[in-house]
Parts: sequence; C-alpha cells; structure tokens
Amino acid sequence: MSTLGTTSVVFDLDGTLVDSEPNYYEAGRHLLAEQGVTDFTWADHEQYVGISTQESLELWKERYGVEAPLDDLLADMNRRYLALARASTPVYPEMRKFVELLAGEGVPMAVASGSSPEAIEAILTGTGLASWLTTVVSADEVARGKPAPDVFLEAARRLGVSPADCVVLEDAAPGAAAAHAARMRCIAIPYVAAQADDPAFATAGLLVRGGQTEFTARAAYEWLARSTPSS
Repeated sequence: MSTLGTTSVVFDLDGTLVDSEPNYYEAGRHLLAEQGVTDFTWADHEQYVGISTQESLELWKERYGVEAPLDDLLADMNRRYLALARASTPVYPEMRKFVELLAGEGVPMAVASGSSPEAIEAILTGTGLASWLTTVVSADEVARGKPAPDVFLEAARRLGVSPADCVVLEDAAPGAAAAHAARMRCIAIPYVAAQADDPAFATAGLLVRGGQTEFTARAAYEWLARSTPSS
C-alpha cells in the first residue's frame, strides 16, 4: 500500500519530464524563418514556454504578421518538431527516478501536455516512459489549453480520481495556474529561472526555485508524503 494514500500525480511533459524546449525552439525558428521572420531568439521562445503549440502559432501570426493558414503552420511545426524529438529528447534523470519511485508505490500517474498527441506518444515511447505513463491527455483533445484547467481535469477523469487528490508537476506559469484552477496541488519546477517570481508559481504547494538543477525525486516524494491528507 502506498504511503501516499489516494494521491495521483499528473505530469506536464515539455520542460518538466523531458528537456524538449530546445527542439521546440529549433522547429519554431526554422518555421518562422521560412515565413520571413529571421530574428526569432531563444529569449523570444521563452515567452511561449508552457502554452500549447497551436496557441503559440496563433500568437506568432498576430505578432509577426504571418499570413499562412494556421492549420498549415500547425502541420509544419509538428512535422519539424517530431523529426527533432525522435532524434533526441533527454529525460531529466531525477524525473525518471521520480516516475519509477511512484510506479513502485502503485501511484496512479498521467501526462497532461500542450503538445500534440503524436508528439507526446513519440517522446514517451522514445524515452521509455510510455510503460509507466499510459494515461495521456493532449491540449488538442480539450476545449482550452493552459492556463485553463481542462487538460488536468480530463487527466483526473481518465484516471478515475478526484481532482482534489491530484498533484501536478509543472515547469511553466500557465501550467501552475491551470493546476490551481483545477484545485490540484502543484510542485513547480520553473524551466525559466527568471520566471520563478511569477504570481502563478506562488500558488504551488512546493516551488523548486532552482528548477531541474535543484529537483530531486526523493525530496519531491517526501513532500508528497508530508502533504498527503490523513485518511
């Protein structure tokens, strides 16, 4: 019997379980270059960490005056990203340990991500995480992406658990806001360290201000054990 009681854990994918943001940056940079936008930088990319690919493209169309149809841009972006993701997407070592630790305890787990279903499947399969993380929700499958709570609420529904029993792991402010809106506890591990003071992160039960460099599976597990309500 797990010491975590009825707790379930819902993971964001990009920037939380895996370091996929460099691949998203490269895919977006090349896509925009083909649309005549040649000055897209990593700092620009950081502004879109934590929101869905479709929402990012909608914002790019507005910001950069991209005229190509959204559906065409989305297909192009996913094609570029999938090629990079299949070639190399590293899992954060402590996150893999955490998944393995939770699996050993029999804790229900899910992934709720702004990526496409194809991208999520490719990454989980390629990294070997798919054997543990079988419940998956993409923002493409719900009405609203983060910071709306839809993906997290759908993950809880598919797990067959109460949102109040769920703990979310997130690297981005929109995701932390979505967890709060879903009335779920949150462990926040900011991907962009400079964003650690974002008000959305203040709603997290545990904020690992140093991001992945400070996150450990054992510390996260111990926090879960301490914060699990007594039955």
